[in-house]
Amino acid sequence: MNNNNRAARAGIAQDTLDILARGFYELPDGQQVRIANEQTAAETATRHYQAHELVSLVHKPGSEKRNSRFEVSNQTTLAAARQLIDSGHRDVLCLNFASARNPGGGFLGGSEAQEENLAKSSGLYPCLLRQMAMYEANRQMKSCTYLDDMIYSPRVPVFRDDDYGYLPQPYLISMVTAPAVNRGAIVRNEPEILPGLEAIMLNRIAMLLALAREHGHSALVLGAWGCGVFGNQPADMARWFAVNLLGEGRFASAFDLVHFAVLDRREGGTYRAFADAFAGASAAE
Repeated sequence: MNNNNRAARAGIAQDTLDILARGFYELPDGQQVRIANEQTAAETATRHYQAHELVSLVHKPGSEKRNSRFEVSNQTTLAAARQLIDSGHRDVLCLNFASARNPGGGFLGGSEAQEENLAKSSGLYPCLLRQMAMYEANRQMKSCTYLDDMIYSPRVPVFRDDDYGYLPQPYLISMVTAPAVNRGAIVRNEPEILPGLEAIMLNRIAMLLALAREHGHSALVLGAWGCGVFGNQPADMARWFAVNLLGEGRFASAFDLVHFAVLDRREGGTYRAFADAFAGASAAE
């Protein structure tokens, strides 16, 4: 499917909305694939978690100790999720690198980043529309650190491949939608708070992991959160994840598999930062 220009991508986004409205899509051979029941269930169960709720989850003791594995790959979030599902992992949880103020980011207008890819390929967008309180609160917030609030959407149907073609068989993934701090905007407009960004992101990552643990997810797909237009440094983000997940981190041994999908077309600094931090690592390191 042609997705090489903004107008074409906007057309794909509209097609996704049409599919979700009617509850099915049609393969080239005429076969109809129905997703209405799965979509309704995902929308109904989607929940907005406020920061104080997430803080409570962070301090809630974990019940299991796992022999955690870590992987880093150069691919999209959805390609990694599908890989995990095909290898036997159930109910994979993916992080949506979210816009703080607009559900789905700019996907309706043809923008193309990680959140827009998720929104065009799945039933995520209507789930987010049901939880506008998070976006409205972030719009009212002057600082581009944004709130620690998150949206949890369980078992969302995914029905497109990486080229936005229809899948013969859709699959289900759960998602956490949360923004990173917008470091670029903070550098320009709030440079005095730059020294505090590390503490904010360490805590926000802990909240994300606590939410995943609370819902029983053992396999996660994470990545270079906020390292695109938000301007966070990949080495910083990889280190902040490592502080929470490795060694004496609060969430060391909390998951079976944590996979970092880092799409980096040149395998440059972004991919390398996560590969250096996590490739071959174990929670005990």
